[in-house]
Parts: sequence; C-alpha cells; structure tokens
Amino acid sequence: MDMAQRTITEPARQIPVLMEADVVVVGGGTTGPFAAIAAARRGKRVVMIERFGSLGGNLTLGLNTKPSGALVGGLPLEIWNLARSVGGAGEDYMAMSKTGDVKIASPCDPEIMKILLTRLCVDSGVQILFETFVSSPVVESGTVKGVIVESKAGRQFIGAKVVIDCSADADMAAKAGAPFIMGAGDAAKTMQPVSMYFTMNKVDIKRLADWARTSDDIPARAIPDTEEGLAYGLWLTGFNKTLQRFQAETGIKLQRDNITLKTADGLMYVNATRVPGVDVFSPVEFTAAIVECYRQIEAVAKLLREQIPGFENATIGQIAPVLGVRETRHIQGEYTLTGEDAIEGRFFEDSIGADASALDIHEPRGGDVDFRGMRPYEIPYRCLVPLGVEQLLIAGRCISADHTAHARSRNMPACMATGQAAGVAAAIAIDENVTVRKVPIKKVQDELQSMGMPLHGDQVN
Repeated sequence: MDMAQRTITEPARQIPVLMEADVVVVGGGTTGPFAAIAAARRGKRVVMIERFGSLGGNLTLGLNTKPSGALVGGLPLEIWNLARSVGGAGEDYMAMSKTGDVKIASPCDPEIMKILLTRLCVDSGVQILFETFVSSPVVESGTVKGVIVESKAGRQFIGAKVVIDCSADADMAAKAGAPFIMGAGDAAKTMQPVSMYFTMNKVDIKRLADWARTSDDIPARAIPDTEEGLAYGLWLTGFNKTLQRFQAETGIKLQRDNITLKTADGLMYVNATRVPGVDVFSPVEFTAAIVECYRQIEAVAKLLREQIPGFENATIGQIAPVLGVRETRHIQGEYTLTGEDAIEGRFFEDSIGADASALDIHEPRGGDVDFRGMRPYEIPYRCLVPLGVEQLLIAGRCISADHTAHARSRNMPACMATGQAAGVAAAIAIDENVTVRKVPIKKVQDELQSMGMPLHGDQVN
C-alpha cells in the first residue's frame, strides 16, 4: 500500500478549556502583535498564540529587520519611534533604486525589537502564549468559536468571540473553510521563492561603503555620508556581475542573480539565498529548502570574503532559525486587491490604511529582484474579511490580494497596518454586538485615524 494513502483513526477525546477570550490572535510574527495591542487597548481580553519563544517573526527571528517602505503612522510608527529612542533603529533613508528613489524605514535591532513588542503587548494587557501551536479553529454553523492549541500541557481549547488569523499562511482561514488561491492561482501554483537571512561578523563597513560608492555593480543603494550613519543606514543591492563571475570561476551554482546587504546597529545582514518552487506545506520539501539555503549561505560567504572589499576577515555570525516564506495562500475575501489597485493607488471608501511599501517582486523562477518605489496605495477592509466563515479576520501577507498586489501588501508596513486594523475592527464589532463582516467601518476608520494612521494615499506625508 502507498504510504501516502494510509490513515489511522484517532479516538475521540474530551479537550479541556484553557481559557476564554474576546479576541484570539493566531501568530505573533510581524502582524499579530499589532492586532493584539490594538484590540487590548480598547479593553478587550486578548490572547495571542505564538509557536516560537519570541515575537516578531520574519522581522526579528528571520533577521529581516527592515520594512520595505516607510512607516506612515499608527502603531507601526509608534513602535519604530520607540525603538529609535532606545538606539534600536535608525532614521528613515532614501534608497536609490533602478527606477528612482524609495523612502525606507531604517532596519531595527531584532533583539531590541523582540523586547519592545513583548513589552507593549504585556503593558496593553495581552496574554501571550509562547511555544504554543494552533492546530485548528473550532467552527460551529459557519462561525468560528475558538481554536485548538497544542503545547507541553497537551491539547486544549481557547474560546473567542473573534479570531484574527495572523499565521501568514492563513492556516485558520483555510481550515475553517474559507476559499483561497495558492500563489498566482495558475496550474503551476507559481509563487515567490523562499529565502534565509544570515549575518556576518568582522566586516569593515567603512571600507565596504567607500568601495560601493564607485562600484558599477551596485545599481540600488543607500550610502550614508558619515560613519555614524553607517550603523543603520547602509543598504546595497546588486553584485550581479560579481555573482556571475564567481559562479563561472568556481562552478558553484547559486539560484539568485543579486545580493542585498544592509546594516543594523553596525552588524551586516545578508539577503542572498533563494529556493524556488517549494511547497512549504510539505515538511520534506520545507526541510530540503533549509538544507539548500545552508549550502548557498556557505557559498555566498565565500564570495563576499574573496571578492568584496571590507569582507576580508568576515565570518558567518548568525543564520536565521526560520525560513523566510514570501507567498503561499491568498484568502478570497469580500474584495480582492488587484495589481492595478496597488500600482495605481486607487481610492477605497473602506480603506483601513494607506501603505507606502515598495513593489518587491522576487522572480518565482529565479533571476533578479524587481524593487520599485511607488505612490501610496490603499487597503480596503473587505480584503480582511474572508468569504464563507463568520467571526474570523485575516491580516498579514495572506489577505485577499492577487499575485501582483501581493508584491506590495506582503511587505512589513502593510502587514502591520492590516494587523492593527483587524484588532480595532474586532474590538468595535464586539462593542457594537455585530459580526466583523458588518462592523461599522466609519467607526473603525475614526479609531485608526485617532491613532495617527492615514487611510488614503493623499494623507501620506
């Protein structure tokens, strides 16, 4: 018998109730804390469940550190300003790209950001459950009533009036029966590739910056004029010719045509790996992608040491303990944000946030990166409301958006904004005793604006 076809029968069992909440937030990555804080600050009992032992996801654990765009207001800007006040982030900078300048929020120190996100959640009254995995939602008559969690304590139930799915892969929405499209929605299920960040120690950053200023191999960059500015402000994308030469000379095959380097608190962060065509829902393929990233990290570190000034004595510092996944499920919501919406910056009456993220497309078949600054665009509330299931909101990169719009809406500023809006909407829906689908959007918008969040593109400074 084919092992893939075999099944076993698990006996029915009684599952103890761990706690009841107003709002359960699934996932404490780049999106979940903003949803949790927003709901808790409106007086709601909030439980946020995170499978790792710290918050921030790809922002912190994943060593990404930098939003691909400016933070324009609300909780995201509040937290970044807090990080700046304790030396955990630098000032925004203008990065030169192949299509023009892009305003980008500086990287953060990921360890400081873990602390700040946790502190703000706790101070707001959020109950965090670390090292806890959410296995499934509980749905009765089409309405989500809570979630089943697994931890060292075993299998337990947490009840909720509203569940916000910030799992990135829309795990709760998919298991609750909401329709979704995988990647581009084509037969090949095309989606952006996975990657893994790493850091390098003992890099002479000033020597690197001096070389990069005159190099013709760095088409996109931000190079501060002062040594102090280099701590958080150096950003270099390119090295295409160097990569081609290195592969030709060594026979080592890499799967990406460029390398991105950036600094955070004087440490060098490297984005240079790529594995296309990975089914992240297959544990075998997921593991193979991590193994392949390790191979590429060794090769890229060798390239940098041997061919890039400033890296002569550099060593690998830290490898992200999580794989960076850019795209999987797109939940189908009340409205699907299209590429035209995101590129042209169309107006939406129910917008819950203007976003200034760059268009950031990593070619699914490999190749180069399309990174372009654009006018701000708007995200409608309807993109957060899945079809087919009640009392569930989605936030983060799994919102209802097509493959092209996703190139903007997957970025951290948009994830933070949709998390924030979902938390506010959940709290108001409970206050008004209505479903999240029928929440009075004007009240949600008024609350978001009172938090300093611009709703429309023409409100972004």
